Amino acid sequence: MRTTTWQKWQRFWRLRQLQEPYGSMLAEDDGVFVSIDCETTSLKVKDAEILSIAAVCIEGNRICARDAFYTLIKPQQTPGHENIQVHGLRPIDISEGVPLQDALQQFLEFVRGRALLGYYLKYDVAVLNKFLKPILGTVLPNHQLEVSSRYYDWQYAKRPGSSVDLRWEMIAKNLNVPLLPRHDAMNDAITAAMMYLVLNSRGYGAS
Repeated sequence: MRTTTWQKWQRFWRLRQLQEPYGSMLAEDDGVFVSIDCETTSLKVKDAEILSIAAVCIEGNRICARDAFYTLIKPQQTPGHENIQVHGLRPIDISEGVPLQDALQQFLEFVRGRALLGYYLKYDVAVLNKFLKPILGTVLPNHQLEVSSRYYDWQYAKRPGSSVDLRWEMIAKNLNVPLLPRHDAMNDAITAAMMYLVLNSRGYGAS
């Protein structure tokens, strides 16, 4: 994976700040990528509660559907009607969700120190970090790979100087990736993983 010297030092420093068992856990990187997605109650990080987290592993050129993580989380406040219309998670669906702390622990045990990828990953990681920082003492040290950024590089190389449409639907269309129903954390994580694999096959992946 392409990483700058600054990114390497940043990861090293964050790992140094972690206490056990998180130091050893988040240092483990077997070269597998993990595509992640979160469904939340708000697009504003400071207001958002996490409703679901999904993660699926990518080994080489294949998505490992059996090596996946998904959990529903019971939020402190019941999502409003408009929010339910977006992600389809009704109060009855999340009423039996796991406590947030348990979900975060399970998520950390799944991803460990592997590189994370996703579509507008910065938002998902920011929401996760909001809740993880009090536990870890720092933010996630994992390397991050933004799918839309790699797609931009691919499109710009084909047409230098042109604008690039980074909408989810347009990326999927131009990469010939089937669109699974949106705003489902697992579907979005799998779709982002498919986008990455196509870009990787065209020389715009991790290498």
